[in-house]
Amino acid sequence: MMPDDPLSQLRDIHLPQTGGFWPPAPGWWVLTFALLIAIAALVWLVRRHHRRNRWLRLARAELAILEHTASREPQWFAQLNTLLKRVARERYPDEQPEAQSGDQWIACLLSHLPEGKIAQRPVVEALVNSAWQPQPTAEPTQALDFARTWLEAQKC
Repeated sequence: MMPDDPLSQLRDIHLPQTGGFWPPAPGWWVLTFALLIAIAALVWLVRRHHRRNRWLRLARAELAILEHTASREPQWFAQLNTLLKRVARERYPDEQPEAQSGDQWIACLLSHLPEGKIAQRPVVEALVNSAWQPQPTAEPTQALDFARTWLEAQKC
């Protein structure tokens, strides 16, 4: 028995059911775990960097306070000098900067400046000496500029 239209005997195409979205294929599990490990490592690195530079953020905040109270008083220069010594003690504990004074302290400050900033030696000498002179010779603006430059060079 042959019908007139052979196409009428064909059945529709039936595709198999998909597996759905759950459970995911093993590759998706591997990718998920890899992303979780990468995110955890990134969070750990950011937190470690944040903790390691906490002292620098606090020093910048204290420098901003000193900037608002700038004066040509020896006490102000002593406070700025103390701030720089605290930062140096945190950043370079092996050099024992808290025990240094005079030319040793000036050399320590200058040795940790970025390249090309050695021309600031007179400013540093005036800053260090103005902390104990009755009439400071340093300008507060120059001392603040040096302190800001020196602090920026201390990043971990």
